[in-house]
Amino acid sequence: MPTFVGIDIGAAAVKVAVVRAQYRKVQLRALAKVDIGPADSLEDATRAALSAALGDKGGLDAVAASLDGAKVATRSVNLPLSVQKQLREVIPFELDAQIPFDFSEAVYDFRVLGPGRSPTTPADRMQVLVTVARTDDARSRVDLVKRATGHEPERIDVGAFPLANLALATRELADDAVTAIVDLGLRTSELLILKGQEPVFARTLSFGKEGLPGTAPRLARELRVSIASYRALGGTAPVRVFICGGGAFVAGAQGFLAKELEVPVEMLPVPALDTSLIPPEKLGSWPEFAKALGLALGLGGKPMGMNLRRGPLAFERGFAWVRDKIPVLVGLSVVVLVSFLFSAWAQLYAKSKERAILESALGQVTREVLGEETQSARRAIELLQKQTAIADEDPLPHADAFDVMVKLSEAIPPTMVHDIEELDVQKGHVVVHGIVGSIPDAQAIQTTMKNERCFSDAKITRTSQVVGGERQKYQLEFDVKCPEDQKGPLKKAAGASSAAPSPSASGGR
Repeated sequence: MPTFVGIDIGAAAVKVAVVRAQYRKVQLRALAKVDIGPADSLEDATRAALSAALGDKGGLDAVAASLDGAKVATRSVNLPLSVQKQLREVIPFELDAQIPFDFSEAVYDFRVLGPGRSPTTPADRMQVLVTVARTDDARSRVDLVKRATGHEPERIDVGAFPLANLALATRELADDAVTAIVDLGLRTSELLILKGQEPVFARTLSFGKEGLPGTAPRLARELRVSIASYRALGGTAPVRVFICGGGAFVAGAQGFLAKELEVPVEMLPVPALDTSLIPPEKLGSWPEFAKALGLALGLGGKPMGMNLRRGPLAFERGFAWVRDKIPVLVGLSVVVLVSFLFSAWAQLYAKSKERAILESALGQVTREVLGEETQSARRAIELLQKQTAIADEDPLPHADAFDVMVKLSEAIPPTMVHDIEELDVQKGHVVVHGIVGSIPDAQAIQTTMKNERCFSDAKITRTSQVVGGERQKYQLEFDVKCPEDQKGPLKKAAGASSAAPSPSASGGR
């Protein structure tokens, strides 16, 4: 939870606001004011105000201060949209002739106003609000804050622009209406015009509460002229005005300004912050600390103001800041390490439980399917390979009916007259009904078939004479079974002792 400090160094007093950023809320920790006496330096007054604000509430993480609006030139320029990425190079050329000092000796910041902020701006151009100050003036303010606080300020804001940061925490400033905020100082005043929480116009006025009520008409005239200047740029008149600063508590200020400007004028309301640590009497005078609070709020989130810590004054965190953050960094590192170790342990534990479940399931499956329980994947693969190691045998026989016909035709010599009435092959058993010239011819066929390696038990079971002729009918029976069709050891023995089967007209299959 960082602690941010905003320091408003005025002509008569130094005001300090301390806030602490917490989760989804901001706490206002302290408000302090120290008047600057004739013999007091700004450095001493700033140091005393910071000490009064912090007290025993601990250190700080960042500091912001501002430069008087009278030392800053604020301009609004219209530029082509095509130069949006080169604005830092283009703006010096645009404003070099409009500021009373050399741009090479200046620091500046700018804001590109959102769409609809100026109705007179063409669609192909953009309106840019620029603030320019002398580098020496901004550097002297940086050195002053650094000597008084021991911390180099992260932001040097400009004039009334810090008040824009209050819009993010103030409900009355959160709408899209045009609103004006007037910070009434001792000798000068600051005017800021907001539209939709965004600053669109700012000007420093020459009159403050000093000289009132005699200078009130001239102060009101400058306010009217400034608002008219904004309207001349294409803006609309504010619907209401909020006042803050030390001059806000001058009797009759609200009524007088409301009559002169012809718009409602109210005291700037308290932002929606946690103010439980602020005493009621101090909180009642909080508008006097509005700029200091805006400076502190600008250190967190998205600041709405300007920042002159650019170019040669760019803020760089040194080793001292890193050294102050070492305890926090060590604590975060320990948290990250513990989180990593716990995450790794949780993943390993989940994997071990999953492994145990899978091994148990593997043991059960191997016991039921493979006949041996094992929780080893390698052993299960070996068992599975043994179960599936079956010889790749061809289910077709090595000799079929076509082979029988081929061998039978080869057994009949060309000189023999032979007829086949019927050839029956069923389940490896062959029955041949044939007609030959004589019984010896049938016996010769029988002998030839018996010598074939795939035929066995060849025998003539019946003979008879053809009715009305001299030729003989015969019936030859034998079994068809090649040695390669034998199963088990018989097949291996046959394969080892026998030659390959003789090719047939069907290719042996």
